[in-house]
Amino acid sequence: MTDSKHPSGAPWRNFYGRFKGKGLRKSQEAYLDQDLAALSPGAVDWDVNPERTPLDLASIFGDRDVWLEIGFGGGEHMVHQAVQNPNVGIIGCEPYINGVAMLLGKIRKAGAANVRVHPGDARDMFDVLPEASISRAFLLYPDPWPKKRHHRRRFVTPEHLAPLAKVLKPGAIFRVATDIPDYVRQTLEQVPQFGFEWLAERPDDWRAPWDDWISTRYEQKAFREGRSPHYLTFRRT
Repeated sequence: MTDSKHPSGAPWRNFYGRFKGKGLRKSQEAYLDQDLAALSPGAVDWDVNPERTPLDLASIFGDRDVWLEIGFGGGEHMVHQAVQNPNVGIIGCEPYINGVAMLLGKIRKAGAANVRVHPGDARDMFDVLPEASISRAFLLYPDPWPKKRHHRRRFVTPEHLAPLAKVLKPGAIFRVATDIPDYVRQTLEQVPQFGFEWLAERPDDWRAPWDDWISTRYEQKAFREGRSPHYLTFRRT
């Protein structure tokens, strides 16, 4: 939730916090030092853009459609989509620096030139994205916050869904993947309240991954631990 503000004027946000994890390899430190600044989508952080001036997406991606991945983990899905869709621009948000470093290595290896990276909270990105500017958004294996008292911290709550809906174009697609049944319940309860329709045609549509899906390390972990992934597709009405 947003409570008070720190000295820069930015809201205190506890959806997730930015931190540098342990175990970065020398090559990953080099990716962060050499590549991250050039792949920034622009002035997203509050200390750089306290007035929250909207990003000029045309100057970044030209006339391409723009997609957004919220919490890209290790980046395998994001790079896969970038390579498969070179005519689309993709912005990824991830506060965990280890995941950012992993993504940067994958971008180098794939030679993907249509990616921008925000190493921080997706809600700061919502602040500076123009209204109705995003054609597709992904929320893949988000933090489940399993304890009931923490459910308000999940992404699929009004605090996050309202600004997401604002930046999505009419007809935009929102994909959610999770292995937590209660997260599915909350997603199906909350997301339609913000101008989305679930595109399921049959009750068991959630079982089938998307045609362009690439299995991520989080999905593989779910399989190893005996949990069933769920795949939900919504359209912004």
